[in-house]
Amino acid sequence: MTPPLSSRRRSKAPPPGETGQEALYLRSLSERQVIVTIKLRDGETVRGWIEYFDDAMLRLTREKQPNLFIYKNQIQTISELGRRRLQRLAAENGQAADEALL
Repeated sequence: MTPPLSSRRRSKAPPPGETGQEALYLRSLSERQVIVTIKLRDGETVRGWIEYFDDAMLRLTREKQPNLFIYKNQIQTISELGRRRLQRLAAENGQAADEALL
């Protein structure tokens, strides 16, 4: 005898967009103005901080370069640029850590 249908069904976890976790993370990055590196699906990498976002896109603010509006479906990864990584990047380029931000 098979178990009842209701006990065989397992609920799937909803996609991240429906749980609100993506919005919470992006809001946190935006409020703290954390420098992030965004890798796009075409392989290009851009760096800046997230000033604004909505369901479909985000605005990446950069110093000394044009700001970008990026569609979320074109983003492969978003990673925070940690202090150690920033210092290493500055050392490689012969700059002060603040200059290496963007």
